[in-house]
Formats: sequence, structure tokens, C-alpha cells
Amino acid sequence: MHLKNLHLVHFKNRDQADLEFVDGINCFVGNNGVGKTNLLDSIYYLAFCKSFFNPIDSQNIQYDEGFFVIEGTFDRNEKDEKIYCGFKKGDKKQFKRNKKNYERFSDHIGFLPLVMVSPADTELVYDGSEVRRKFVDGVISQFNSSYLNNLLKYNKAVSQRNALLKKMGEEQRWDASSVDVWNMQLLQYGQPIYEARKEFLDEFIPIFQQYYNLIGNESEEVSLVYKSKLHDSSFEELLKQSEPKDARAQYTTVGVHKDDLTFEIKGHPLKKFGSQGQQKSFLIALKLAQFDFMKMKKGIKPLLLLDDIFDKLDKNRVKALMSLVSEHHFGQVFVTDANKTRIQELFEDIETPLRIFEVQPDEIMLITEK
Repeated sequence: MHLKNLHLVHFKNRDQADLEFVDGINCFVGNNGVGKTNLLDSIYYLAFCKSFFNPIDSQNIQYDEGFFVIEGTFDRNEKDEKIYCGFKKGDKKQFKRNKKNYERFSDHIGFLPLVMVSPADTELVYDGSEVRRKFVDGVISQFNSSYLNNLLKYNKAVSQRNALLKKMGEEQRWDASSVDVWNMQLLQYGQPIYEARKEFLDEFIPIFQQYYNLIGNESEEVSLVYKSKLHDSSFEELLKQSEPKDARAQYTTVGVHKDDLTFEIKGHPLKKFGSQGQQKSFLIALKLAQFDFMKMKKGIKPLLLLDDIFDKLDKNRVKALMSLVSEHHFGQVFVTDANKTRIQELFEDIETPLRIFEVQPDEIMLITEK
């Protein structure tokens, strides 16, 4: 699968753009602040119906304009797929495949598998468990539609149960039968979520460790650890045992919405004991493993978007990474960097089709092609 062309109107800082891509490596170079990352984000929009960085559609419209449009043509299994995303202030977002509207955006998720590697990924290390759960959920949802449906229904049930707990707390009463109704909902949708996460991580972790060894240091033992209270007790028992605590807190204190994925290096938390280079290598390995996993499950190569990933990586790690992504194994790759010379040198000897675009505030120019 690859993106053949991209058309933008009033998206973020870009008034208009029309770009044609090769099915190998496409690079955007230019000064910081000219909108290189925005171009990657527009591609991400076409795969996920939303921005990687800002989920509020109105805030992705170019300043002083009333709408944005993103269009792209993808070659998927040797068939052209035209994807359209349009948003106008005051209206609902439109998302179309081959001119046909999607009734539910969730029906599109996974159709165009894509992996984004960005400096914003540091949130996975430093932020709370919700960010890491979203990473796991995002990967599984791209190849398992029932998982996404279960997740949406589970989150709705948690919200309803929390509202009930709050109301009962205000009224200083306990309605066991009403709580049981939502407990059954949590069990129905939560148990399959837990099982799917467990199965996914059993397959995913060895792939991740292999990639870290390729771009990191083989002597640096790394691991991902799935933390869930469901490992040791049944979900039904946990809910019953937590009812007194839930009543006091007025929200649901146990369940798969409390799961976490911890990152470790040499048996210690990556957040505290990993250098910036180790953390970046860890996150890149995580995303490359995501790519491999998606390719295995979907049977097609995802798009790989690499946004400003070279800072804080030493030359050996950069060289190892670029030799990896230059292989045909990875298919179409999009790269951004502020250092034009570095990009030209990194890809000077590759045989993969290459286009380098120089991004300026008012135009985007093709400067290298082979």
C-alpha cells in the first residue's frame, strides 16, 4: 500500500498543496515552524479520521479560514482508493471513501494501516497510564474491529456506572440492583478487552525486543510489562470487592480502564533510569514493532511516518535506523528533518525510490528525486 498523491486546502498553516509521492521514501526538509509535521499529520488524518496532535477539528483549520479539506489517493492491493476528509465550522466532519460517506468513522479505522513516530511519543514514557492504554488500544483496533466496538461500549458503561455512583453518593444510598446492571456490562465488554490485550502483548513483546536490539544496544535488556488486576482475580470478584471503595470514591476504581503498560530497561523504569537516547531508541523500537505487527495482521505494509526523529540519537543508531527503513521490508516511508544536508547524505546510496521536498511557508518544492 502507498499514498500516490495528497491535496490540501486550508489545513493548519498550509493554504493549498498538491503533492505526488513515490512508493519508497519521501522526505520533507525545511526550517522549524514551516509546517513539515503538518504534512505528516494530514496523512495521519486520512488513516484515522482525526489529527495525531489535536483532536479538535476546528483548531486544524488555517487561521481566518472557515474550512479545511484533505484528499489523498492510495494504491491499496493495486486498486486506487480515494479518501476525502472535509470539515467546515459549524458542520459535521465529512469522511468519504471513493465519494461514499462513512456512516461511522470507526468503520474506516484499520483500512489504511499507518504508524507514526513523533517527538510527542515521549508522552508514552512520562505521562499517565491512559496514554499507554491508548497506544495498545490503537494497535489492536486497527486489525480487530470487535475490540474497538467492545472498547467504545465498555467506556460508555464505565461513564454510566460512574454517574450512578455519584448520584447514589449525593443521595447517601446504595442501589445494588442498579450497580449490578452496569457490572454485567463491564464484564461483558471488559473481559474480551483484557484477553485481547494479553494475547496481543504476548505476540508483540518479542518483536519489540528484536527491534530494540537492532537500533539500540544488545546489552541493554528492555521489556514491556502488562499490569492488570485481572491477572490475579476474576473481573466479577474485583467489582464486588471494590464496591465499598467505589461508593466512597463515587467512581469505578477497578477494571481494564485502569490497566497499564510499564517500560523497563535493565529491570528498572525507563522513565527514571533511561538516557534520552535510550528512551528514544525504546520508543522507535516500539513503533517499528507496531509496524511489523500490523503488517503481519493486515497482510499489507502500513505507511511509516517518521517525524523529526534524529535528535538525541547518536550516529550509530541513526545509521542503523535508516538502513532498516531503506529496506523494501518497510514499503512507503515519510520523513521530516530540519537538516537538509543530513537527509541527503543519509539516503545518498540507497536504491529505494526517493523524493525530497523542501518545505517553505508559501510553497513546497521537489529538490531531489531518484
